[in-house]
Amino acid sequence: MGFYNTHILPVLIEHACAANPVRVQRQKLVPRASGRVVEIGLGTGHNLPFYDPDKVSSVVGVDPAGEMLEKAKQRAGQVAFPVEMAALSGENLPFEDASMDTVLVTYSLCSIPDPLQALLEMRRVLRPNGRLFFAEHGAAPDEAVAHWQGRLERWFWPKIAGGCHLTRRPDQLITEAGFSLEHLDRLYLPKTPKTLGFNYIGSARPR
Repeated sequence: MGFYNTHILPVLIEHACAANPVRVQRQKLVPRASGRVVEIGLGTGHNLPFYDPDKVSSVVGVDPAGEMLEKAKQRAGQVAFPVEMAALSGENLPFEDASMDTVLVTYSLCSIPDPLQALLEMRRVLRPNGRLFFAEHGAAPDEAVAHWQGRLERWFWPKIAGGCHLTRRPDQLITEAGFSLEHLDRLYLPKTPKTLGFNYIGSARPR
């Protein structure tokens, strides 16, 4: 899988992250971030053009895939606010307690090995009045779709999709990590296979 993970998988992920239905959700969510922001799973920086430069003072983007961050540098050079990047895992953030105004995570909880630990870290670094904004795909409510999600996940999906899981419940993980959901939309993205396209999009505050 070395050649696949190095040369093929990044291209597939880049294509999926740039898909128009996903882009629409980014456009709705990302401008709500404000102050000092940490983005978990920055990837190649697809969210960077959508931050509101009048509301954001700085963005720190973390992603364990250093090669993705190299590609994000071009997008970072086109925005009007400071952007820092670090090749780090979301489960162990090197930031002080209550030091961030906003945490943003989009289409990343599916592939973080320990999503609950990552969310506990997000809660730790958020200020008491800070906000978590999230857009994630996960378990569908329809029995037939959920059945196929489970089968795909057991058979092969995480192996070919960079550790991506289809059956996680982002809303449950977020509340389990000590957040109160402020707003939650659950929907199938248009023009997207249902097994991949059921989304959880919203905001939460630390309890």
